[in-house]
Amino acid sequence: MTELFLDKFRALVPSYFEDEWVEEDGLSPAELEDLMRGKDFELPLALREFYLAVGATEDIMEAFHFFWDPDELEIEDGYLLFLEDEEELYTWGMKADQLSVPDPIVWRRNNARGEWKSEEGTFSEYVLDLFEWVFEDTEGN
Repeated sequence: MTELFLDKFRALVPSYFEDEWVEEDGLSPAELEDLMRGKDFELPLALREFYLAVGATEDIMEAFHFFWDPDELEIEDGYLLFLEDEEELYTWGMKADQLSVPDPIVWRRNNARGEWKSEEGTFSEYVLDLFEWVFEDTEGN
């Protein structure tokens, strides 16, 4: 399988934690497969490579927003849910009928109203922008 996003996600570790990426920062393919056992959907390539790159790095998985562990992923309202904010006001997902797309568009649900709105960017774009915003904000840049 081609690795399109793995290096970009691995680069999050040295970019924001001044440490080299090590294998333990991500989930192994076997760990990811085990966590996905029983799910009736496949992960898009970008989300899969995100977990392989940094899925075991708590500082990334819980940086301001909370990325769901693979065994917590679920499809609801026709979207694969993967992220929520700390107040649980919003949940992010991608359309379930787009999971075969390597890097699908991200959508945000207002949990109080149940309304979905496009973030107008793919998963990889959204994630990289999110971490830039989170870590620049906390560093005061």
